[in-house]
Amino acid sequence: MEPLKKEAINVIVNLPEDADMEEIMYRLYVLENIRRGQEDAEKGKTTPAEQVLRDIQSW
Repeated sequence: MEPLKKEAINVIVNLPEDADMEEIMYRLYVLENIRRGQEDAEKGKTTPAEQVLRDIQSW
C-alpha cells in the first residue's frame, strides 16, 4: 500500500484547479474510508455479501 501522505498528495494534485476546500476534504475523506475498508478486508473483518443482502431484506 502506498504511504498515506503520498496518496493524499496524489488525490489533491489530480483535482481540478478550481476545486474548493470542501471538495479537497471530501476526496481525502473518501480516500481514508477506502483505506480503512482495505485494511479491514486484509484482516478478514468483513461481512459476506449474502449476509448483507439478508440484512437489507429484513429492513
